[in-house]
Amino acid sequence: GGGNFGIILAWKVRLVPVPEKVTVFTVGRTLEQGFTKILHKWQHVADRIDEDLFMRVIMQPSKTQKGNKTVLGLFNALFLGHANQLLKIMRRDFPELGLEKSDLSEMSWIESVLYIAQFPSGSKPEVLLEGKSLFKNYFKAKSDFVKEPIPESGLEGIWKRQVEDEGALMIWNPFGGMMSTIPESHIPFPHRNGTKFMIQYVVTWQDGKSSESRHMEWIRKLYNYMTPYVSMLPRQAYVNYRDLDLGMTRDGNTNFIQASAWGYMYF
Repeated sequence: GGGNFGIILAWKVRLVPVPEKVTVFTVGRTLEQGFTKILHKWQHVADRIDEDLFMRVIMQPSKTQKGNKTVLGLFNALFLGHANQLLKIMRRDFPELGLEKSDLSEMSWIESVLYIAQFPSGSKPEVLLEGKSLFKNYFKAKSDFVKEPIPESGLEGIWKRQVEDEGALMIWNPFGGMMSTIPESHIPFPHRNGTKFMIQYVVTWQDGKSSESRHMEWIRKLYNYMTPYVSMLPRQAYVNYRDLDLGMTRDGNTNFIQASAWGYMYF
């Protein structure tokens, strides 16, 4: 993936068992509903809450009922088990979210793939074979790995910047589980044990070149703001979110040290 160098001579697919039914939920919380404190707690539990639970957070600008700018956080999850079991886990380890039985939906695993990928409700599994993107827009993406929880003061700084661009989006994907059982030096992908979660920064727009510079400037400013809160020496990046900013030579002058930086960040 990600255009890495290598020649594959053979590969195998090993099917793993999944439950007959899995459970999903998407629960939204705004800043006015205490999202900052809830997300701060999420950082402490998401990578170790339960090996069968994946719970990411999707953040985007929104507006209050009075029309004021705010941030909406969507807790989007998949649990390999039944709803009652998940509810017990959440009430024990993450009660701050306030999850209710009515928030949960049980379905087959393949249906959950469509759900997490945000296909319209009622889509058939065959749509996964079509290879068509759900999103048709211009975008720029960047990434980070986080090893320590970001303090509430740091989160508040993120919100101030996120409401500045209507196309802003952040996705925080937890690590932990099987990822934490493999030391970072054992395989080419090093971002494993010791990583709490990964951030994907995204900004989207529809009008092509006319607003490109504004959106690019916004995401780069947010990325710079995040510097003290993410991995460092080197600052790491996810290879499948190709970021052409990494390794870019400055002022048009070829510089090997600058150009080679992307390799250290990805690998």
